[in-house]
Amino acid sequence: MRYISRSLKAVILLSGGIDSTTTLYLAKKYGYKLSALIFDYNQRHRKEIFSAVKIARLNNIVYHIVKVHLPWTVSALTQKNIKVPFKRNLYSKNIPLTYVSGRNIIFLSYAASFAESTGAKKIFIGAHTEDYSGYPDCKPQFFSAIERAINLGISKKGIEIIAPLIDKSKKSIIKLGYKLGVPFEYTWSCYMGGRFPCRKCDSCRFRIKAFESIGLEDPLLRRK
Repeated sequence: MRYISRSLKAVILLSGGIDSTTTLYLAKKYGYKLSALIFDYNQRHRKEIFSAVKIARLNNIVYHIVKVHLPWTVSALTQKNIKVPFKRNLYSKNIPLTYVSGRNIIFLSYAASFAESTGAKKIFIGAHTEDYSGYPDCKPQFFSAIERAINLGISKKGIEIIAPLIDKSKKSIIKLGYKLGVPFEYTWSCYMGGRFPCRKCDSCRFRIKAFESIGLEDPLLRRK
């Protein structure tokens, strides 16, 4: 997928985590004029919304908080009666309980509507290789297919979905983020959404392990 173009508007799906924030800084490096969509889908870890807003404001990026109601989803992120799994095998091929049915289909549909309405030709998303081992809506094949579907269903063709981190590990994303000046202390990853990271959910464990692999401590852990 092509993503070097200094003249186009672009939309970014901004969750406030490491991946979407690094994607934002990468897109900025290539000169894109970004608008951010931040989704409030009543997720357990609503704290990520505040991180996303802080990061957007820090970069003087226009952002929109989009509220989506998904009461039917069977996910630990949207249903309080389903426990977030702790100490799960991080490299299991099974779909985790934190999967939210059709989440990226929904988010990218909103992004496509926003992009066509504002004249943006690129949609950035921070999905990567450690996501799509367990999440079917993070696979490269999915992004290629939904890009085709979007362009079949809009009047102004030519919108591209860009996942610049798709082949990278969390470790390499963090290393790239430091080169780009990403303020990791403002990002949020924990599925529990408490005052401090739980250190036990999949997202915390991937994050902590990645920082440790490059000889650094996750800046969020220093707050304790």
